[in-house]
Amino acid sequence: MKRITVIGAGFAALTAARRLRRRSPDAEITLIAPSAEFHYLPSLIWIPPGLRRGEDLRIPLAGFLKRLRIRSHPGCVTAITAGGRTVHTDRGDVVNDGLLIASGGRFLKAMPGIEHTLTLCEGITAAETIRDRLAAMRGGTIAFGFGANPKEPSAMRGGPMFELLFGTDTLLRRRGRRAHFRLVFFHAAAEPGKRLGDKAVKLILQEMHRRGIETRLGQRPIGFDAGAVRTEGGDIPADLILFMPGMTGPAWLADSEGFERSEGGLIKADGHCRVSGLRACYVAGDSGSFPGPAWMPKQAHMADLQARAAADNLLAELLGRPASTSFKPELVCVIDMLDKGILVYRNPRRTVVFRARVLHRMKRLFERGYLRRYRTPVGTRDGAESLMP
Repeated sequence: MKRITVIGAGFAALTAARRLRRRSPDAEITLIAPSAEFHYLPSLIWIPPGLRRGEDLRIPLAGFLKRLRIRSHPGCVTAITAGGRTVHTDRGDVVNDGLLIASGGRFLKAMPGIEHTLTLCEGITAAETIRDRLAAMRGGTIAFGFGANPKEPSAMRGGPMFELLFGTDTLLRRRGRRAHFRLVFFHAAAEPGKRLGDKAVKLILQEMHRRGIETRLGQRPIGFDAGAVRTEGGDIPADLILFMPGMTGPAWLADSEGFERSEGGLIKADGHCRVSGLRACYVAGDSGSFPGPAWMPKQAHMADLQARAAADNLLAELLGRPASTSFKPELVCVIDMLDKGILVYRNPRRTVVFRARVLHRMKRLFERGYLRRYRTPVGTRDGAESLMP
């Protein structure tokens, strides 16, 4: 019986766990995470306008893990040694025959004054803080922006900031308060969101202009104060600063052995999601640096695709077979605005972009379907759904 360890409790980790159990009914699978909960981060954008509460997005995994016979090890990873075979946590060590890392990345926090900003994707607490700050404001300037890892351009998450920007505008209009607010979007590039494609960037900037959202583009942010965004082109006074920094690898890498890191500090992997230089060790999602086109995103959909490939290849290697499954680079993004959305689909052959009111509803329906497999109560038999790839 092979011992397989999965690190994480997010999209990539749970998709990998389901895939591993489906393909290997007898494996001993252990999932390491601080708590046995899944946080559905794409819907954080709906906490500030009140469409979701934190408890709606915090999904207990006890039933899911019991159904799939996966052992939960509650703890935070502190290091990985012995060529990937030993995972050290603050609650003890876990030994494995195969390792799949899906712990996510972390935001870069080196910019001066970053403590004066709020970062939506840091989690439910951050989204609730943004909600409360917005509710308390009677007027003023709100600045929105996102950054990148200069050594790893793909390690960024800009889509949620566009959604937060447009959603805030829609919310203020619905409450009859938009005239009391100045919304400013800032970014170092003249064309933010370039990875979405030229047509998407054009639509996004047109939407900002149509809504009266000011832009400060092509001016690199150099720091923040309590009441301003500091850029190379001058300060942007702001009463609330919402900023998404670039990303890098997990903190435990600093104390781990044998991991080759990319220039941006992520775990270096090949096109089969295999960690460079280590046996039976794979990575999926935000903590990895993968070969692919420059537009390849850090998003839940891409993490799911990588997780499936990583799980298949890990099992193949444990059986003495070559890793042969690749993931397809694919970007699927709905930029939600509460009243409509912009769909962006991109693969190596084509790009599709369009705007429609129905997309807001479709995004909510997708959330419901995705979470159903994890919300099934303990003792309920959900058949093949819990083992879907």
